[in-house]
Amino acid sequence: VQLQASGGGLVQAGGSLRLSCAAIGRTYSTYKMAWFRQAPGQEREFVASINWTGGRTSYADSVKGRFTISTDNAKSMVYLQMNSLKPEDTAVYYCAAGHQWDTPATIGSRGMLYWGKGTQVTVSS
Repeated sequence: VQLQASGGGLVQAGGSLRLSCAAIGRTYSTYKMAWFRQAPGQEREFVASINWTGGRTSYADSVKGRFTISTDNAKSMVYLQMNSLKPEDTAVYYCAAGHQWDTPATIGSRGMLYWGKGTQVTVSS
């Protein structure tokens, strides 16, 4: 599975951005999809995850109510809609794929199988 993330940029606090991740490969739908982020000097942390089938989602407490993860199965796309952005959301955001039976929030970045290149999100105060 190849993952291609895009959509990052510079936005003022309170603004919105939508990140996109294209999943390429015949078996992409058999994986659980997730977004992680990594701020300078910090470890990569879980943001949100979703199943291709059923759309079951999970979010980090820090983004609940502000971020929404979704999929477009027909286009094999995963999205992360980010609203009410805060300066502390500034990070490089990564799209990742892992086993269906795993919980990305629990296993963290080391448990994920495939990664896309990161996309920078910068939120100014």
